[in-house]
Order: sequence, then C-alpha cells, then structure tokens
Amino acid sequence: MRRTALLVSAALLTGLLPFAAAGPASGADDPAPVPVDNFEGEIPFANPPAEGIFTWGSDSDDPPTLELAARDDAPQGDKVLSGTYDISGYGGFTHDFAFAEPAHDWSASKGIRFWWDGRDNGKKVNFELKDGGANGEASELWTTSFTDDFTGWKQLEIPFTDFTYRTDYQPVGGIDQVLGLTEMWGYALTLPVGVQDRFAMDGVELYGKADQALRANVVTDAAVYPVKEGRSAAVKITVATTGSAPIEEPVTVAYETAGGTGEPGKDYTPVEGELTFPAGTASGTSRTVTVATLRDRTGENAETVPLKLTVTGAKAPAENPQVVIDAHGLPYLDAKLPVKKRVADLVSRLSLAEKAGQMTQAERGALTAPGDIAAYDLGSLLSGGGSTPTPNTPEAWAKMIDGFQLRAQATRFQIPLIYGVDAVHGHNNLVGATILPHNIGIGATRDPQVAHDAGKVTAAEVRATGIPWDFAPCLCVARDERWGRTYESFGEDPALVESMETVIQGLQGAASGKDLKRDDKVLATAKHFVGDGGTEFGSSTTGSYTIDQGVTKVTRQELEAVHLAPYQDAVDRGVGTFMPSYSSLDILGDAEGPVKMHANAAMLNGVLKGRMGFDGFVISDWQAIDQIPGDYASDVRTSVNAGLDMIMVPYAYKDFHATLLDEVRAGRVSEKRIDDAVSRILTQKFKLGLFEKPYADTSGASAIGSAKHRAVAREAAAESQVLLKNAGGVLPLKKSQKVYVAGSDADDIGNQTGGWTITWQGSSGKITDGTTILEGIRKAGGSVTYSKDASAPTAGNDVGVVVVGETPYAEGVGDVGNGNDLALTAADRAAVDKVCAAMKCAVLVVSGRPQLIGDQLGDIDALVASWLPGTEGDGVADVLYGKRAFTGQLPVTWPKSEAQLPINVGDPVYDPQFPYGWGLTTLTKVPSGGTATLKALAVAASLAERAGSEEAGRAIVGKARLLVQQKVGQQITSAVAKPFADADHLLLTGRYARAVEKLAAAYAAA
Repeated sequence: MRRTALLVSAALLTGLLPFAAAGPASGADDPAPVPVDNFEGEIPFANPPAEGIFTWGSDSDDPPTLELAARDDAPQGDKVLSGTYDISGYGGFTHDFAFAEPAHDWSASKGIRFWWDGRDNGKKVNFELKDGGANGEASELWTTSFTDDFTGWKQLEIPFTDFTYRTDYQPVGGIDQVLGLTEMWGYALTLPVGVQDRFAMDGVELYGKADQALRANVVTDAAVYPVKEGRSAAVKITVATTGSAPIEEPVTVAYETAGGTGEPGKDYTPVEGELTFPAGTASGTSRTVTVATLRDRTGENAETVPLKLTVTGAKAPAENPQVVIDAHGLPYLDAKLPVKKRVADLVSRLSLAEKAGQMTQAERGALTAPGDIAAYDLGSLLSGGGSTPTPNTPEAWAKMIDGFQLRAQATRFQIPLIYGVDAVHGHNNLVGATILPHNIGIGATRDPQVAHDAGKVTAAEVRATGIPWDFAPCLCVARDERWGRTYESFGEDPALVESMETVIQGLQGAASGKDLKRDDKVLATAKHFVGDGGTEFGSSTTGSYTIDQGVTKVTRQELEAVHLAPYQDAVDRGVGTFMPSYSSLDILGDAEGPVKMHANAAMLNGVLKGRMGFDGFVISDWQAIDQIPGDYASDVRTSVNAGLDMIMVPYAYKDFHATLLDEVRAGRVSEKRIDDAVSRILTQKFKLGLFEKPYADTSGASAIGSAKHRAVAREAAAESQVLLKNAGGVLPLKKSQKVYVAGSDADDIGNQTGGWTITWQGSSGKITDGTTILEGIRKAGGSVTYSKDASAPTAGNDVGVVVVGETPYAEGVGDVGNGNDLALTAADRAAVDKVCAAMKCAVLVVSGRPQLIGDQLGDIDALVASWLPGTEGDGVADVLYGKRAFTGQLPVTWPKSEAQLPINVGDPVYDPQFPYGWGLTTLTKVPSGGTATLKALAVAASLAERAGSEEAGRAIVGKARLLVQQKVGQQITSAVAKPFADADHLLLTGRYARAVEKLAAAYAAA
C-alpha cells in the first residue's frame, strides 16, 4: 500500500480557518508591531540549533529553493524571501529561533501577519507555529492555512485564536496542548503539492493587543454524548487558561437545546440557562448541564439534540456539543438475529448518501474536521505508514480511535467505523510493539506454525489498541528481486506462499469468522490481487519507480499457476477483505492489453467474487483509483463497477462521496451494486462485533511488546536465518571465542526491522524498542569487540562477524534502478574485506532481498541470509551460538548477478549462486550412505505420499536435501541447482517421492 511518510501536505488542512482579510485591522490604540522577519539579511539561511531559515521535504526533490531577492515592489525594505517549488510529497521552509537562546514571548500580541505575493493558483498554504517544548524541533505544532486566490502583494493577518493543535503529526509526545505563546520557537510554511510555482513573502510581524480570549477558553469534555432513550446526558463545561492562571474577567456561557433531529417535549426536555465563571475562577473549573431524554415505546433511529453554547469573555468551543439519543428497537440492533438478517434490515433503512459514506475510507490525519465522520457517514478510517497519534503509545491509539468511534455515534444508525492499519510484520506503526521478521523471513522458516503465530501476535497487539482491521497478509509471489516490495512476499513459489497462509488463521481465527469478535483477533486482508509480484522491470509509470505498480505480462496458464493460486486458499480460509494491486495485468493472447487491477472487472467480479466465491469486501489501495485512465468520475464508476466495495481515498473523501452519488443518480452505477458493496462491508462489521462494542477493548494492551510476544518473534527470527555457506564449521560460534563484530547493520534496530516500521519507509537508528544483532551476540557469547567500520584493531580475536546489508525502504522507493541496487555498499565491502582477511569470518546479510556477494564469496567462511529479522536480535544470536540449529531455507533464488534477473525456480535456464530451497544446517547429523540412502528415502517418500503424511514426507525429503547439500558444498552448478530447487517446490506440493528423485539427480550431478 502506497503511503506518505508523514501526512503533512497542505491538502490535509483544507478545512482550517482562513486568514483574516488584507490590510491593517488593528485598533488605533494597539501597540506597534513587533518584527519577526524583515528578510533583509538579518536572519541567515541556517539549520538548527542555530537561528535561521531552512528548507525540508519528503525527498530530495521536494524542498523549495530560497533566496533573499531585491525587489522594487517589496512591501517592507529592499528584499523579500522568494523561491520556487515543485512538490510531490511534502515540502516547505521553517524559521527556527536559536536553541541556545531563550524562547520568545508572543503572549502580548493578538496575532501574526505577513505579506504574501499572491499567484492566484487556488492552492492552500499551511502556516504553522512552534509553541513550548525544548526547542524549535521539539515543540508543539499549531496550524492554520490560507488560500492563494489573489494576485500581487497582500498583507495577511492571523489571530492566534485561528490556530489549532495539529493532530496528524507532532514531533513530541504532547506538552500541554495549549497555545501558550510564552515560549515560541518560530514558524513554518508547508507549500502546495502538485503545482510548479514561485512564491514571495515579506514582513513577518506580531500585531495587536492580546485579550483574555487568547488566554481563556471554554471546552466541553466531549463533542458527542450518546445516551440511551429515557436517560440523561451530563455535559461538563470547563473554563481553562494558558498556564493554568485564574481568569481575570468573568466568563459567561449561555446554553440552550436547539435544532437537531430530536423533537423537544417528545424526545427530550428542553433546557436553557446561563453559567457564570466569576473573575478569579481557577483554571479547570467545571459546571454541568444535564439534558434529560424521554422514553417512548417505538423503535427509532438515533436522534440528535445540539446544545448551543454562547460564550462571553473567552474563546468558545470549536463546535457545539450534541446529545445523541441512541437508536433502539430496530432489528439490525438485535445481536441474536443472524448477521444476514441484520445486514438486510440496515441496508433497507439507509439513504443513498449513507450508503456512499459506508463505501468511503479516509486517512485519519486528512479529516478537515472531526465532525466530517458524521457529516459524510464515513464507513472507515485508516492510518497510513507513520500516521500515528501523539504520543505514539497504545493508550493514545485507543483514545484516538475511541474518539473517532464516538463521532460515528452521531449518525442516524450509529454504524461504527472499521479502522484499518498496515500491520505487516507486527503492529509496526506503534513504538514498542513486537516487530516480527518481514514475510520473506517467515517464508524462509518453511514453518506454517511460525506464520500462524506471527499473525496471532500481530492480531493481539493491533486489536488491543482499538484497531479491528489489518491490511495483511501480502500473498504476492515475488518473481523479480529488483522489486522494492520483495520482502513483503513469502517467496517466489506459489506453493510456499500457500503454505504460509496459516497467518490468516493467526490473524482472524476460524475460517467461519466466529472468532472475529474476540479481543485478540482482527479482520485480515489478502493483497495485492493479482500479479503484483510479477511486474516487468521498466514497466512502471509511477514517478521514478522501475517495477512496482508496473505491468504483469503472463499467459493465462502462468496467471493461474503462479499468481492466482494463493488467493483461492485465502478465500477458503475465510479471509475477510481483499485489496487489488496497483499494477496492471496483461494476459498474453487476449488482445485487451494491460488493464489496471482496480479497473479489472473480469478478475474482481468474475474470478474473485464469482469463480472463487469470495463473500467479503474489496478495499482499494491508497489513492489507487486515481491511476485508472479517465477523469475522476470515470475512475469512481469504473472501480466500483469493477467490484471495489470500499475506496481508500485518504484525502479526497468529500470528492469521492459526492462523485459516487452523482454516478448513481445518473444511472452509471446501479443501486444494486451499491447495496451489494454496503452489504459486504456491514457483514464484516457485524462479524467483528463492532455494533455491540465499537470502542477499544484494551484488556490485552499489557501484552504489547511483552516477553511472551517477543519470544514468538525471537523464535521466528531464529528460524528465518538461512545458512548459505559454512566452510570449516565456523558456525556455530563458541562462547570461549573472542568475537570481532563489524558492519553497518550490526547495531541498528531500524535497519534490521526494515521498511514499514514506525514510518512508511522505515529508517535507520534507534526507532523502537528491541535487541540489535550486536546486543544479542553480547548476551549470548563471551568476549566481543565491536567496530562498525572495522577500524578498530583486529588482532587478538578468534572469529569475525560482519553484519552488512540494506537500509530501509518500502514499495517502489526501493526498486532497483530507483536509487537502489543489489550490491553491498563500499563501506560494507570494505568491512568484509578487512575482517575476513584478518580472521575466520561469518558474514550476515540483513536485507529484504538477496544481495550480490560476487567475488567476495571465496573470502567468506560462513554466509548467512538474515533477511529483516525484526526487533529480536536475540533470535539471530541463538543460531550463531548454537542455542538452536540453523534450519532456514531460501524462499527466493539467490542470483550471481543482476543480469540473471528475473530468475526463479522452474526456469528452463537456472544457474544461480544459491538455488531456491538451499539452506545448510548445524547441530544436525547428516545421513550417510550416498546413493543407497537416497534410494531408500525415495521408497519411504512414496509410502508417506500414499499415506498422505505431510510430517513424514517433509522429514524424509529434508534428510535427502541435507545429504545432497553436504556433497555439493559450494560447487553449485546449473545441473545441481535446477533439480535441487525443483525438489523443494515438489515437497511443498506434497509430491515427496518425486522430490527425492530430483534430489537424487542433483546428487548425481554434484
């Protein structure tokens, strides 16, 4: 799923309050303005911690250019700040005050103003203040925006009352969430996305005189108060001040019940009055207004009773609270009825607009106002990669999602949201969660129980934070290691992928869906349907991607055998949702050419929902319908008619909702199709028990990152290690040995967890809790010397361990050719050369795909494919030191060179560095007897196959494999590699006798 690393584009802020009108609006007795920036050169271009102006962006192309330019029309002085921008992700500039100096006090002023040279491009610009905290990069962020809908210079004034606390991203865990103004660290502007343009700015200054409304505000303890019919709602009204000082002037709050869908005297008893908070009242003082509802005996939908608040002497709440009389007495609310009947009843009651809302999924950080959940009857929200609450804790996740669910209670039928997240190797957005190996490592274990247990841990930690839906597992069959998503695949063999689909039961429980109501299960998503692992190199048209989101060109036979096969198993296992691929499918010989999967009705409606019998719902990928050829209306109708039931439109939820309504009303999308989509969505919501329990059940939160869960991840990490070479029995290490550890990935939790960890792309460094490989080695062994770049003296050590590999990436950003290749870095190569020249050495490759070892292989005594093992480096140390045996096998072919790609098991020409299925072992006795033993194993395999004994068959083929590997050593020729790889595929498909025959052929060729 494509994600932005941080949701900071101006598009997220379209609903914030506009700037005041141009020109001075200050009173005659106001103080003189206080300059912040004149842009005459008094503030340098400099980065923190020094005071200065600096740029930033999501990648190297996104930071704007800046200069101090002399202009005759400069509103103040001679120069202005000007620049150009062309931003695809996010970008802008900041003025930070010096970290070593005291913060600035802006509390005496009314607001901030500046001159802007309008371009009339209709785009919104985000303006942000940095308040409180340690410095400008560790402060609270407060934001608003303005629209560039004018031409020429215009002075824009922003009262500080217009700024709102940022909920989509905060660099700190929250300080007091009050715009205090007494410790200001500067400001920042986020420039528009998707337009190439210039800008100019001048004369930033503070204006006006502060009034109490800047320091005092009235808040309510909630925005929505659901209450059962006949009971009373208590609305707590509180006065609060900056710095918790007593209020200086009286504050009055007039209140009255007015408007809404509830009928006064019939549904509730009207209330009206006034509360007074006298001067000197302590900050935090509360009063309560009680609204009593009335009981009748008829079943009804929910009804709203807004409580209008009129505040004098302080800032009023952003919105009036509303009491909601719960829906009651309607069949869909009866948990004893079959789900099918509940769904039919509810669908029959919904308006077209409410149905369209159920089909709409928005990004949580993109909501322009929390009330939009009810206003648009939204069916779902999600967190993209790195879209987290502040602070990023289990408690904050649960509180955030409960807040969203509370908003959904203000709709007519109180349909709960289904909140989704990409938990692709544990609850990977959450700091402190248990991060498991990525799928490629799970595939290397060849252990379906490991996959199941990984799903089980993930589900428990995700659900404990209030999230019932996981966009996992990826069931792609990765056929080209140049793909930046290779590590999301269990492997290159569809039979291997199918064997790992036990993860679905780990996530969901029973195939019937009966376990989905449990507090440790989540709805799973089979993705990306279909063929995303088979895209042709160079076929992508997405930005600088080379292979991701490209075109998969296959015969129909190849499509069925390779890419479709795992998805039937997912349907049979009862997976609740499917997600189509960004890629296009080109079935050779059908004369249709490439068809975007999000528009592929033949595959979604015909194959998935028709032939395969999938009865869950289909969710689109991130903004994926935008890639369908045609205008937006065409994108909407094409995707929905093709079989998409819910559309992930992270920023465009309003446009999608309106457009879908238009398409239905125009007859281009049938109401029958809408009813089918909504029925599928509601079915899963009922199965999840969300109508009865919409809020987070945090009873399992104590298990997040627990020793028990980390033990599962440790076991998975250990089983995922693939021993490719072990000359002279270097591994396992002995505790008595002095070990020299080096390499870029030895002591880096970010590198060993990879992409999709805390943020979308992941990042190097200490990004979450866990044990690095170095820490694991130190705990498991004896004397350890560590030198990242191998610059420390090597003398006196017995053996070296060099941990090298990739730095994190996700999706097409990691494509080879998009700034990436499969070669080790120069620093890693140098570390390998130095250590392996000085002593016996083991090289561990931490990566999401095979790396090209090439001419260094001969100098390496032991080589381990460590993949991306997650947070539990102890698991890697367990096999290094012989606490458990190496048992992992290659889930993908390890190539000799990039020129060989794509290379896969079953290819007619097959001459890799290491074949698919290769994996040496330790602590295990290899059978002797050569050909005679293989013949005996072939007989036993045939008997196991006839008896249908998987356990026996796997054990027999495993013995034959070890015997062959021992004879082959490192002399892996094409004649050996091809039958060896074929044998592993045959094993996974239950053809044990044929597998042993292939291994015998490899033995003979060795």
